[in-house]
Amino acid sequence: MAEKQSPHHDEFMKLHSFKEEYIAKLEAIGIKSPKELGEALKDEKKVTEIHEHLKGAGPKTIEHWKEDLGVAKAAKAPAPKVGPKPKAAAKTAPKKEEPKKEAKEEGAEKGKAEKKKEEEKVEIEEEGGYQVKLKPKLSKETLIALKKRAEVDSRRPEFLRQEYHRRKSLQRVRWRNPQGDHSKMRQHYGYRPNVVSIGFGTPRAAKHLHPSGFREVMVWNVKDLEKINPETQAARVAHQVGTKKRTDIENKADELKIRVLNRSG
Repeated sequence: MAEKQSPHHDEFMKLHSFKEEYIAKLEAIGIKSPKELGEALKDEKKVTEIHEHLKGAGPKTIEHWKEDLGVAKAAKAPAPKVGPKPKAAAKTAPKKEEPKKEAKEEGAEKGKAEKKKEEEKVEIEEEGGYQVKLKPKLSKETLIALKKRAEVDSRRPEFLRQEYHRRKSLQRVRWRNPQGDHSKMRQHYGYRPNVVSIGFGTPRAAKHLHPSGFREVMVWNVKDLEKINPETQAARVAHQVGTKKRTDIENKADELKIRVLNRSG
Protein backbone atom coordinates (compact mmCIF):
# COMPACT_ATOMS: atom_id res chain seq x y z
CA MET A 1 0.00 0.00 0.00
CA ALA A 2 1.21 3.49 -0.83
CA GLU A 3 1.87 5.74 2.09
CA LYS A 4 -0.63 8.55 2.66
CA GLN A 5 0.63 12.05 1.98
CA SER A 6 0.04 14.70 4.59
CA PRO A 7 -2.58 17.34 3.74
CA HIS A 8 0.09 20.06 4.06
CA HIS A 9 2.49 18.35 1.65
CA ASP A 10 2.29 21.01 -1.03
CA GLU A 11 2.71 23.84 1.49
CA PHE A 12 5.83 22.21 2.91
CA MET A 13 7.35 21.66 -0.52
CA LYS A 14 7.09 25.38 -1.30
CA LEU A 15 9.69 26.12 1.38
CA HIS A 16 13.29 26.71 0.38
CA SER A 17 15.18 23.39 -0.30
CA PHE A 18 12.58 21.32 1.56
CA LYS A 19 12.57 17.51 1.11
CA GLU A 20 9.74 14.98 1.48
CA GLU A 21 11.76 13.09 4.13
CA TYR A 22 11.51 16.12 6.47
CA ILE A 23 7.66 15.81 6.71
CA ALA A 24 7.75 12.46 8.56
CA LYS A 25 10.60 13.61 10.79
CA LEU A 26 8.77 16.81 11.72
CA GLU A 27 5.59 14.84 12.54
CA ALA A 28 7.66 12.68 14.91
CA ILE A 29 8.63 15.87 16.80
CA GLY A 30 4.99 17.08 16.80
CA ILE A 31 5.07 19.52 13.90
CA LYS A 32 2.34 18.69 11.38
CA SER A 33 1.75 21.95 9.50
CA PRO A 34 3.83 24.89 8.28
CA LYS A 35 2.15 27.15 10.87
CA GLU A 36 3.36 24.89 13.69
CA LEU A 37 6.82 24.89 12.10
CA GLY A 38 6.83 28.71 12.09
CA GLU A 39 5.90 28.80 15.80
CA ALA A 40 8.62 26.22 16.56
CA LEU A 41 11.24 28.28 14.76
CA LYS A 42 10.61 31.13 17.19
CA ASP A 43 11.88 28.98 20.10
CA GLU A 44 15.64 28.29 20.15
CA LYS A 45 15.26 24.95 21.97
CA LYS A 46 12.97 23.59 19.26
CA VAL A 47 15.33 24.86 16.61
CA THR A 48 18.08 22.72 18.11
CA GLU A 49 15.72 19.69 18.03
CA ILE A 50 14.98 20.36 14.37
CA HIS A 51 18.75 20.48 13.68
CA GLU A 52 19.19 17.09 15.36
CA HIS A 53 16.33 15.39 13.49
CA LEU A 54 16.88 17.04 10.12
CA LYS A 55 20.54 16.40 9.37
CA GLY A 56 20.39 17.92 5.90
CA ALA A 57 18.90 21.21 7.11
CA GLY A 58 21.57 23.60 8.19
CA PRO A 59 21.34 27.03 9.79
CA LYS A 60 21.11 28.75 6.40
CA THR A 61 18.09 26.67 5.27
CA ILE A 62 16.28 27.36 8.56
CA GLU A 63 16.87 31.08 8.08
CA HIS A 64 15.30 30.77 4.61
CA TRP A 65 12.31 28.92 6.18
CA LYS A 66 11.89 31.76 8.66
CA GLU A 67 11.79 34.25 5.81
CA ASP A 68 9.28 32.11 3.87
CA LEU A 69 7.01 31.73 6.94
CA GLY A 70 7.37 35.36 8.00
CA VAL A 71 9.16 34.53 11.24
CA ALA A 72 12.34 36.45 10.37
CA LYS A 73 12.72 39.98 11.61
CA ALA A 74 11.76 42.76 9.28
CA ALA A 75 14.70 43.68 7.15
CA LYS A 76 16.21 47.02 7.87
CA ALA A 77 15.36 49.76 5.44
CA PRO A 78 18.20 50.44 3.07
CA ALA A 79 20.23 53.45 3.99
CA PRO A 80 19.54 56.45 1.77
CA LYS A 81 22.09 56.91 -0.91
CA VAL A 82 24.24 59.87 -0.36
CA GLY A 83 25.55 61.66 -3.37
CA PRO A 84 29.22 62.31 -3.83
CA LYS A 85 30.53 64.96 -1.58
CA PRO A 86 31.61 68.12 -3.27
CA LYS A 87 35.32 68.07 -3.72
CA ALA A 88 37.04 70.52 -1.48
CA ALA A 89 39.48 72.82 -3.05
CA ALA A 90 42.80 71.05 -3.15
CA LYS A 91 45.16 72.64 -0.74
CA THR A 92 48.27 73.57 -2.49
CA ALA A 93 51.19 72.51 -0.33
CA PRO A 94 53.78 75.17 0.07
CA LYS A 95 56.70 74.43 -2.18
CA LYS A 96 59.88 73.62 -0.39
CA GLU A 97 62.50 76.15 -1.02
CA GLU A 98 65.31 74.55 -2.94
CA PRO A 99 68.71 74.94 -1.37
CA LYS A 100 70.69 77.64 -2.95
CA LYS A 101 73.26 76.69 -5.54
CA GLU A 102 75.97 78.27 -3.47
CA ALA A 103 75.35 75.87 -0.56
CA LYS A 104 75.45 72.87 -2.94
CA GLU A 105 78.72 73.98 -4.45
CA GLU A 106 80.25 74.47 -1.00
CA GLY A 107 79.23 70.94 0.05
CA ALA A 108 80.69 69.43 -3.12
CA GLU A 109 83.98 71.26 -2.62
CA LYS A 110 84.21 70.05 1.00
CA GLY A 111 83.62 66.44 -0.13
CA LYS A 112 86.37 66.67 -2.74
CA ALA A 113 88.80 68.15 -0.20
CA GLU A 114 88.12 65.28 2.24
CA LYS A 115 88.69 62.67 -0.47
CA LYS A 116 92.02 64.24 -1.38
CA LYS A 117 93.14 64.15 2.25
CA GLU A 118 92.28 60.45 2.49
CA GLU A 119 94.24 59.66 -0.67
CA GLU A 120 97.29 61.56 0.53
CA LYS A 121 97.44 59.56 3.77
CA VAL A 122 99.47 56.42 3.19
CA GLU A 123 99.33 55.11 6.74
CA ILE A 124 96.09 55.57 8.70
CA GLU A 125 96.30 54.59 12.33
CA GLU A 126 93.13 53.60 14.20
CA GLU A 127 92.46 52.83 17.88
CA GLY A 128 93.47 49.17 17.37
CA GLY A 129 96.82 50.22 15.86
CA TYR A 130 95.87 49.14 12.31
CA GLN A 131 98.04 50.51 9.50
CA VAL A 132 97.30 50.52 5.81
CA LYS A 133 99.61 47.96 4.18
CA LEU A 134 102.25 49.24 1.82
CA LYS A 135 101.86 48.50 -1.88
CA PRO A 136 104.57 47.95 -4.50
CA LYS A 137 105.28 50.08 -7.55
CA LEU A 138 104.57 47.72 -10.44
CA SER A 139 104.71 48.12 -14.19
CA LYS A 140 101.71 47.53 -16.44
CA GLU A 141 103.13 44.19 -17.61
CA THR A 142 103.34 42.78 -14.07
CA LEU A 143 99.84 44.04 -13.21
CA ILE A 144 98.40 42.30 -16.28
CA ALA A 145 100.38 39.15 -15.41
CA LEU A 146 98.99 39.13 -11.87
CA LYS A 147 95.42 39.38 -13.21
CA LYS A 148 96.05 36.51 -15.62
CA ARG A 149 97.55 34.45 -12.81
CA ALA A 150 94.42 34.95 -10.72
CA GLU A 151 92.25 33.81 -13.64
CA VAL A 152 94.33 30.68 -14.19
CA ASP A 153 94.32 29.88 -10.46
CA SER A 154 90.51 30.06 -10.38
CA ARG A 155 90.14 27.41 -13.13
CA ARG A 156 93.14 25.22 -12.29
CA PRO A 157 92.04 21.74 -11.11
CA GLU A 158 93.58 19.65 -8.38
CA PHE A 159 96.19 17.40 -9.96
CA LEU A 160 95.85 13.87 -8.61
CA ARG A 161 98.31 11.01 -8.93
CA GLN A 162 97.53 7.97 -11.06
CA GLU A 163 95.78 5.22 -9.03
CA TYR A 164 95.21 7.70 -6.16
CA HIS A 165 91.74 6.24 -5.50
CA ARG A 166 93.16 2.74 -4.95
CA ARG A 167 96.16 3.49 -2.74
CA LYS A 168 96.21 5.86 0.21
CA SER A 169 99.97 6.20 -0.10
CA LEU A 170 99.46 8.12 -3.38
CA GLN A 171 97.16 10.71 -1.82
CA ARG A 172 98.73 14.04 -0.79
CA VAL A 173 101.98 13.17 -2.54
CA ARG A 174 104.07 15.21 -4.98
CA TRP A 175 103.02 15.04 -8.61
CA ARG A 176 104.56 12.52 -10.99
CA ASN A 177 103.68 12.01 -14.63
CA PRO A 178 101.57 8.90 -15.33
CA GLN A 179 103.44 5.98 -16.87
CA GLY A 180 102.44 2.77 -18.58
CA ASP A 181 101.72 1.73 -22.15
CA HIS A 182 97.98 1.29 -21.45
CA SER A 183 97.57 4.24 -19.09
CA LYS A 184 94.38 6.14 -20.01
CA MET A 185 95.51 9.09 -17.92
CA ARG A 186 98.75 9.39 -19.93
CA GLN A 187 96.71 9.28 -23.14
CA HIS A 188 94.48 12.12 -21.85
CA TYR A 189 91.15 10.28 -21.90
CA GLY A 190 88.27 12.57 -21.01
CA TYR A 191 86.99 10.48 -18.07
CA ARG A 192 90.42 10.47 -16.37
CA PRO A 193 91.84 13.27 -14.15
CA ASN A 194 93.70 16.20 -15.70
CA VAL A 195 97.45 16.04 -16.15
CA VAL A 196 99.93 18.84 -15.53
CA SER A 197 100.39 20.71 -18.80
CA ILE A 198 101.44 24.09 -20.18
CA GLY A 199 97.91 25.52 -20.27
CA PHE A 200 97.66 25.55 -16.48
CA GLY A 201 100.91 27.49 -15.96
CA THR A 202 101.18 31.08 -14.71
CA PRO A 203 102.71 33.97 -16.68
CA ARG A 204 106.49 34.27 -16.32
CA ALA A 205 106.27 37.91 -15.17
CA ALA A 206 104.09 36.92 -12.18
CA LYS A 207 106.08 33.88 -11.07
CA HIS A 208 107.40 33.80 -7.49
CA LEU A 209 105.48 36.98 -6.58
CA HIS A 210 103.40 37.44 -3.47
CA PRO A 211 99.65 38.07 -4.14
CA SER A 212 100.27 41.70 -3.11
CA GLY A 213 102.83 42.01 -5.95
CA PHE A 214 105.99 42.09 -3.80
CA ARG A 215 108.91 39.73 -4.30
CA GLU A 216 109.68 37.96 -1.03
CA VAL A 217 113.11 38.21 0.63
CA MET A 218 113.98 36.06 3.65
CA VAL A 219 115.27 37.99 6.68
CA TRP A 220 117.14 36.60 9.70
CA ASN A 221 118.46 39.83 11.30
CA VAL A 222 118.25 43.63 11.06
CA LYS A 223 121.21 43.87 8.64
CA ASP A 224 119.34 41.84 6.01
CA LEU A 225 116.81 44.68 5.68
CA GLU A 226 119.46 46.90 4.08
CA LYS A 227 119.53 44.66 1.00
CA ILE A 228 115.77 45.08 0.34
CA ASN A 229 114.31 47.51 -2.18
CA PRO A 230 111.05 48.75 -0.51
CA GLU A 231 109.42 49.60 -3.87
CA THR A 232 109.40 46.03 -5.24
CA GLN A 233 110.50 43.71 -2.41
CA ALA A 234 109.02 42.72 0.96
CA ALA A 235 110.55 41.00 3.97
CA ARG A 236 109.57 37.60 5.34
CA VAL A 237 111.02 36.83 8.77
CA ALA A 238 112.35 33.29 9.13
CA HIS A 239 110.48 31.06 11.57
CA GLN A 240 113.70 30.32 13.53
CA VAL A 241 113.92 33.98 14.65
CA GLY A 242 112.89 34.66 18.27
CA THR A 243 110.41 37.26 19.49
CA LYS A 244 113.03 39.76 20.68
CA LYS A 245 114.90 39.84 17.37
CA ARG A 246 111.60 39.77 15.45
CA THR A 247 110.37 42.96 17.17
CA ASP A 248 113.68 44.68 16.31
CA ILE A 249 113.30 43.65 12.67
CA GLU A 250 109.70 44.90 12.49
CA ASN A 251 110.55 48.24 14.11
CA LYS A 252 113.46 48.77 11.73
CA ALA A 253 111.26 47.80 8.76
CA ASP A 254 108.71 50.46 9.79
CA GLU A 255 111.47 53.07 9.80
CA LEU A 256 112.66 52.03 6.34
CA LYS A 257 109.03 51.67 5.09
CA ILE A 258 109.52 48.01 4.22
CA ARG A 259 106.53 45.70 4.34
CA VAL A 260 106.80 42.58 6.54
CA LEU A 261 104.58 39.82 5.18
CA ASN A 262 104.40 37.73 8.37
CA ARG A 263 104.13 40.27 11.15
CA SER A 264 103.79 38.99 14.71
CA GLY A 265 100.81 41.19 15.55
